[in-house]
Amino acid sequence: MALRLRKTVPGMVAAFAISAVAPASHGASFGAGVETSQWYLSESVFQCSLVHDVPGYGRAVFRRRAGESLSFFLETDSAMMKPGRGQLVVEAPAWRPGVAPKPLGTINISDGNRPVALDTRKALMVARGLLDGMQPTIIRDAWYDENPVRVQVSNINFAGPFEQYRACTANLLPVNFDQVQRSKIRFSSGSKSLSQSDMKLLDNIATFVRADSTIERIFVDGHTDRRGSRIDNRALSEDRANVVADYLKFRGVPEDLIIVRAHGDRYPISSRPSENRRTTIRLQRKGERPVFQQASGYGGDDNAG
Repeated sequence: MALRLRKTVPGMVAAFAISAVAPASHGASFGAGVETSQWYLSESVFQCSLVHDVPGYGRAVFRRRAGESLSFFLETDSAMMKPGRGQLVVEAPAWRPGVAPKPLGTINISDGNRPVALDTRKALMVARGLLDGMQPTIIRDAWYDENPVRVQVSNINFAGPFEQYRACTANLLPVNFDQVQRSKIRFSSGSKSLSQSDMKLLDNIATFVRADSTIERIFVDGHTDRRGSRIDNRALSEDRANVVADYLKFRGVPEDLIIVRAHGDRYPISSRPSENRRTTIRLQRKGERPVFQQASGYGGDDNAG
């Protein structure tokens, strides 16, 4: 099947584009048929996943975590593709003859059980192809010989579950655990006031904690720079920790989860005073081993305990 290419494209690039979308005469091809093509939605406020079984190969997954953008990846139990540069192509299914395939560019094929992981832009291109009734296909040379491996993602029964997936993403939390597990609020010299951006961060933390029943402790640690007396710095660090803790409680975080600690100027993390004027927030889940690290030295852990 020929492709129309602009005259400005060099001959070698044209030949590459044609080979990228031409059906393979040899090699392995994987894809679900009309009777086996299904999409399954897994949903929560933490993550939405739309999973498609590719018989003989593994799974194709659209996923969006709270606080992150859409991603798409392939999972497999056995490596079949050689690591390197593969091709992503949108092809017409067999019952739509005469529709030209569309190359979407090269992608990276890696080792491991998740050889293909696409960024948001390419993931949206894959979704658009499926909604248009096409079959996104990943092509790469096989590990075991020189013939290509082709993994086709079926558009059959996709549209309905994808709408449900979109509804799920509209209800995701604004952040995920990795984004708020350790957070930091900085203060101006002598200040113990929260800015609008600080309150936004704490709003997100509070929203996440209220939704995640596995959070069993929230450590709030106040710090200062070394200006002033040790006694005054100790009191200021306590005020900074309390203003954060009080705001979290105001936003609905149970008081019994919060542990407030004041360290004064004992644990600097930088030679710059502005970096040391801070309150840190650390979330601990049930079953996690508590971290008992002294917050000393530059660049170290700035949560004592």
